[in-house]
Amino acid sequence: MSDKRSIGIFDSGLGGLTVAKEIIRMLPSESIVYFGDTGRVPYGTRSLETIKKYTRQDERFLLSHNVKMIVAACGTVSSVAADTANEIPVPFVEVVSHSVNAAVKATVNKKIGVLATNATIRSGSHKKRILELLPDAVVIENSGTLLVPLVEEGWCDADDVVVLKTVERYLKPFIDARVDTLILGCTHFPMLSKAIAKVMGNGVTLINMGTATAVAVKDMLIKADALSDDQTVTHSFFVSDKADSFLHLASRLLEKDLDESSVEQVDINGL
Repeated sequence: MSDKRSIGIFDSGLGGLTVAKEIIRMLPSESIVYFGDTGRVPYGTRSLETIKKYTRQDERFLLSHNVKMIVAACGTVSSVAADTANEIPVPFVEVVSHSVNAAVKATVNKKIGVLATNATIRSGSHKKRILELLPDAVVIENSGTLLVPLVEEGWCDADDVVVLKTVERYLKPFIDARVDTLILGCTHFPMLSKAIAKVMGNGVTLINMGTATAVAVKDMLIKADALSDDQTVTHSFFVSDKADSFLHLASRLLEKDLDESSVEQVDINGL
């Protein structure tokens, strides 16, 4: 049986588009509704109570669009607010567990790095799951606080000296520890993957949460017999701050031109 309802995806800003991109690529017959909370980004520096409040508002907004599934395309939400899934009537997909599974499969020397936000690192969610799957692993964690606003400003060029120097600062603990696998534990960070790969070198596998999550979404929809066979696919984007600044970066990240009519600014504070 076909389910033509959209897949709902949310993030604190535009980083979640790295997940949306992979879902669109892997499931071309699926419509999506994306919400980027650009007016309150980043979530990673907020308190637990605030993150959960924002998460519930994001979920309620997507539910108002009659989505069949909600994807928390945010490492911070997935780490500290995934329990809000118990409050919603549709399947919920987070990005942490799937990226950890991919990292455990990829590592050879069992030294795995996690580059994420402050809130995600404090939660210990990646490390806990890695050690459950690979008890003798060595897990090195570091927060990349300034990388989120760097991405939000569109500063992602691997040849930009500011980008490279900032990335080098955050990657030093992983280089010193000789990790062979690095989880990009915030959905913003794949936008810096070229710069990160340049600094880390060819011997390190970078784990993109978007790819791992898209595979999980596809598997869940197949098992639930909820794939869409709709020939009129729509991709709708909503933000909580000005749409024009989102438009340029979103077009570049999704590798498709978005027109102004496909992005709408909304206020979800009352939800």
